Amino acid sequence: MGDDRVQLLVVDDDREIRDLLANYLAGEGFRVLTASSGDGIQRVLSEHRVHLLILDLMLPGEDGLTICRRIRATSAIPIIILTARTEEVERIVGLEMGADDYVTKPFNPRELVARIKAVLWRTTHMYKGPGRELTEETLVFDGWNIKLSTRELTDPDDRMIDLSSGEFDLLYAFACNPRRVLSRDQLLDLTQGRALELYDRSIDVQISRLRHKLEKESGKPQLIKTVRGAGYVFTPAVDQK
Repeated sequence: MGDDRVQLLVVDDDREIRDLLANYLAGEGFRVLTASSGDGIQRVLSEHRVHLLILDLMLPGEDGLTICRRIRATSAIPIIILTARTEEVERIVGLEMGADDYVTKPFNPRELVARIKAVLWRTTHMYKGPGRELTEETLVFDGWNIKLSTRELTDPDDRMIDLSSGEFDLLYAFACNPRRVLSRDQLLDLTQGRALELYDRSIDVQISRLRHKLEKESGKPQLIKTVRGAGYVFTPAVDQK
C-alpha cells in the first residue's frame, strides 16, 4: 500500500535548521524532503511529488525570491516562505511573486505546522474538517464565475483567470461579503485565520494583485474599492448558481 501522507520540501542552506524542521515535521505526520539550494529543489521536484514547499529567502547563489518567481512561472505548488522579521520588503516581494504565506524567524514550529495545514486546506483541501466539504456552488458577479469546487475564476468570455491560492481566497472572502466594508484585519482573518501583525502589508499586496487582474480583464475600475481609513469593499452584486 502506498504512503499517502503529505510530502513537504524544506529548503534552507543551514543544515541544522533543515534537520530540526525535517524531524519536527516528520513527527507531525508529514513526509519531508530537504534541499539547500535552487539546484537541489529542481532535482527533488523532478523526482518526487511535493505537496508544499517551505522556502527560506536567504539562500546562497540563487536567492529564495528568484527561486519563488521561477517556480511560480511553471507550477502552482503551494509555497510558504521563511523570512527574518526585519525583512519586510522581501516578505512583500515574495507574496507579489506568488508565495502563499510566510512565517517570520524566529518562529515556533507549531506555528509553521498551522500555516502548512491552512495553506493545504486552501489550495488542495487536504485538511478538510467537519462542515468543510467541497461544494459545487458557483458565485457570479458581473458575468464572472467563481467555481468553488475547482477553485477557478472565469471571466464573462469564459476565459480562465490565473489566480494564486491567496488571491482566490481573497476574492472568495469579498464575494461572500459583497458591498460590505471589510477591514484589513477582517480580511486577514477570513483568508489566513490570523491577526494582523504590525506593519504587515500582505493583504494590501494581495488586493493590489487581485484588483489588477480583475480590472485588466474587465476594463471596469473599482471592482474592489478602497475606503480610506476603513478597509476595502467589493462593489458588484454577487449571486449563487
